Amino acid sequence: MNQKSLSFVSTGLSTTPDRLYDMHAQVCKVLSNPVRLQVIDMLRGGEKGVGAIGEAMRVGKANLSQQLAFMRSKGILSARREGRRIYYRLAYPEMLRAYDILRTVLIRQLQEGAGTAREIRGALRGGRS
Repeated sequence: MNQKSLSFVSTGLSTTPDRLYDMHAQVCKVLSNPVRLQVIDMLRGGEKGVGAIGEAMRVGKANLSQQLAFMRSKGILSARREGRRIYYRLAYPEMLRAYDILRTVLIRQLQEGAGTAREIRGALRGGRS
């Protein structure tokens, strides 16, 4: 085993910040798809079967399967099999804090944008008088 591998095993992180940036970028790729965001939101309450996820989301089976596999490959989801059924859960539920912070910021942006739009409409109406 080389020194870099030993460092990764003993500390949980690579010796260079590049590895952490790469991991961060991989998580952001997961967050770049609306279906995957819905899956994260659905699983905040705990483990769910693929069938239950698909029914609630009204997403095609092939698309959902592809997204779940991608999320699992990036370490966002964990899966277990029970007979023919597969159940998914968030591998690191603490990631929901980042998800919720980003959602709060986006909601604020929408609210500010709506306020700005009202101000512009009001100014345009006022300018026409």
